[in-house]
Amino acid sequence: MDGMMMETVSAHIDGFARERLPPRDQWPEFRFTLPQLRYPARLNCASVLLDRNLAARADHPALVTPAETLTYGQLAERVNRIAHVLVNRTGLVPGNRVLLRGANTAWMVAAYFAVLKAGGIVVATMPLLRAKELGQILRKASISHALCDARLRDALAEADAPALRHVLHWGDGELEALCDAESRDFKACDTAAEDIALIGFTSGTTGEPKGTLHFHRDMLAICDAYGREVLRPEPSDVFIGSPPLAFTFGLGGLVLFPFSVGATAVLLERASPEDLLPAIARHHATVCFTAPTAYRAMAAKAGEHDLSSLRKCVSAGEALPRPVFDAWREATGLSLMDGIGATEMLHIFIAAREEQIRPGATGLPVPGYEAKVIDADGAKVPRGTPGRLAVRGPTGCRYLDDPRQARYVEDGWNITGDTYIQDGDGYFWYQARSDDMIISAGYNIAGPEVEAALLTHPLVQECGVIGVPDDERGMVVKAFVVLADGGAGDAALVRALQEHVKAEIAPYKYPRQVEFVDRLPRTETGKLQRFALRQGVVA
Repeated sequence: MDGMMMETVSAHIDGFARERLPPRDQWPEFRFTLPQLRYPARLNCASVLLDRNLAARADHPALVTPAETLTYGQLAERVNRIAHVLVNRTGLVPGNRVLLRGANTAWMVAAYFAVLKAGGIVVATMPLLRAKELGQILRKASISHALCDARLRDALAEADAPALRHVLHWGDGELEALCDAESRDFKACDTAAEDIALIGFTSGTTGEPKGTLHFHRDMLAICDAYGREVLRPEPSDVFIGSPPLAFTFGLGGLVLFPFSVGATAVLLERASPEDLLPAIARHHATVCFTAPTAYRAMAAKAGEHDLSSLRKCVSAGEALPRPVFDAWREATGLSLMDGIGATEMLHIFIAAREEQIRPGATGLPVPGYEAKVIDADGAKVPRGTPGRLAVRGPTGCRYLDDPRQARYVEDGWNITGDTYIQDGDGYFWYQARSDDMIISAGYNIAGPEVEAALLTHPLVQECGVIGVPDDERGMVVKAFVVLADGGAGDAALVRALQEHVKAEIAPYKYPRQVEFVDRLPRTETGKLQRFALRQGVVA
């Protein structure tokens, strides 16, 4: 079944988001080539993911947190009570947007599913966002309702949000008391498969953040494509990781994938490498989701903890350097499952099963997806030639009222903004973000490749590489380096690092400038902010 699904009658009374979808001719081509991707015209993803576990898994732990453990039955009851509060106390109608603001807690998950079950549209936000950033999101999505952890109330209260009418907090007893007075049963809203379930906002590294619109069927599609075909979780699995639930990498890895098979998710509010290692041992976690930088830090201390329960470790959020892959495998015996996803695509679309992994390669298109490498004119390039990555499948980009839609989708394909090479066996090898390619004296140099070379030096803990203007060469490679154990850098070490890179990769790629810094600018999800390096925002 390829192409578009039949359009059905929406359950949304509030049509704000639906009316601001891009025109259909600007959508990517959606393809549903696997049998499990052929969804009925009407479905509510919260009901499918949560309620179907109640028959056989009601007493199985769904969520384990430092504060509480909830079985699937207990979580469903909390979800239903919150849904009643939203409808009965705040007048929520299907299609209303609800801002969620909280760390990775059971209340955050319950609020998420309650909004979906009631037919609302979730807009989840990172805990570290400040009032200005929240205001951009609240205004762009015309958000009328918010559920917020009481510890994060101040920034939300200060945000400029003309449409916001109803704000409830958990953690101070307010939402809890309202829930106690409501029924434990709630009939899920009869949403269409193409009703909007989620507006995921991109990180907004420059300019106004983009809101990406995802349907109820999309939430299931990532479980039935990447989850079922690549990750292959089991009901006995215990998931753990660091990405925030507001980040779709975290939503999938810590909620949707485990719930799709009735497994258990461990949620940590504090999930630094120092927190994650003992938590893996304590909870006997079997599946871990985190970023490459965290795996590098954990590899150095893996011997101090019992990680024998782990069987699958997924890396995403940014490119996985080969030295990190090697360090983790040496420390644990496990091969990291690399993957590339995008907020626009909801989750991972290129990856590899454990038995298909080629160290250094991102992998193969996830079953249900197609990918190719194209030139500036959209023509497919020969294997082995770098170009723009294009992908299509059961999920894809639909921006909320944003002219940038026309740049992300070309001829039905999603253009992710990444430069890749596809080898003769079909594997995709990451080069750089397309706008991070460094052109120096006519040579194309991928910053991540230089970073990977630097990371093989024992004194380099972290690094970031960018191109900087140069009168003679147009651009030159500059590396920002964080030294291991807080060491000090000098001219001799700069020369040593330059020679090390020349010995690892083609000599013309070496960093002609090296700056030692205390730390690198990263997003809340651990992604290196190269734009900040270009703007001189370093420690």
